[in-house]
Amino acid sequence: MLAAKQLVRGALMGSADLVPGVSGGTVALVLGIYRSLIDALHSGVAVIVKVLRGDMRGAWAALKDVPWLWILSLATGILAVVFFGAGPLTRLIENYPVELAGLFCGLIAAAVVICWRQLVDPHTRDFQVAGLAAVITFVLLGLSPAGSDDATVTAPIWVFFIGGAVAITAMILPGISGSFLLLLMGLYAQVLGAVRDLNFLVIVVFALGCATGLAVSSTTLRWLLERHHDAVLAAMIGLMVGSIRILWPWPGGFTTAELGMPAEGELLVPTLLAVVGLVVVLGLDHVATRLRTQEDVPGAEVSDTQPR
Repeated sequence: MLAAKQLVRGALMGSADLVPGVSGGTVALVLGIYRSLIDALHSGVAVIVKVLRGDMRGAWAALKDVPWLWILSLATGILAVVFFGAGPLTRLIENYPVELAGLFCGLIAAAVVICWRQLVDPHTRDFQVAGLAAVITFVLLGLSPAGSDDATVTAPIWVFFIGGAVAITAMILPGISGSFLLLLMGLYAQVLGAVRDLNFLVIVVFALGCATGLAVSSTTLRWLLERHHDAVLAAMIGLMVGSIRILWPWPGGFTTAELGMPAEGELLVPTLLAVVGLVVVLGLDHVATRLRTQEDVPGAEVSDTQPR
């Protein structure tokens, strides 16, 4: 029963991870398994740390504490949706870049709202950090090559390792999407294309990057958030705001860093999709907030979301 529920939860998280703007971490919050996910990841990192230190006896003991059924069931659901959904999403990006950019704009706008709500005690400094990050991101995106809707793998293989390591941080941070980070790096369509075409070299290198990033971020990001929570989130807010340079639907979606006005007949659909994306993500966040509130009520029932 637990494995079946985890498969469904993983499928929902995988669906979110495919789309820029929707964070798998946010979905984990909605499903009530975020804390359990962090604990499970840390138990896995503990094994790796002990192996690197040469403490094989300690690694074996830590290995027994890893909730393998919980993790593998969740991972199976995530990977199944990613592999089956990559092909259709790639075709949508190739055929409807302007419309998809509109949708992604709405998703990112909602993510900005969600991240800002997570600030514990916002000060003027946080506005300054967000503003500086937004300006730097906006300028750098104008200087760098734009993203592409071409799913053909053209980037050097080592870039996919870095892309995986960076994108996986979204699993730790609700509110920012790994797919969005890939889009920002110009790798989003190429990663989807590699999955669609079963390019195992790219898939394996990307997965190794994810594993490395997960081992580092699960510790580093927790440390940063514990000591500089608002500053970290403010920087991410600025990153997302500045990304409008790539996500602006016109003239060519995220295939160009140019900013323009919609041609005749191009305004309605991207705008509607942006509104839909905004409403859906804010709705998910509202559900997550209610679930977290219920968890804080004394005597509330504890579900089987805790790993065993």
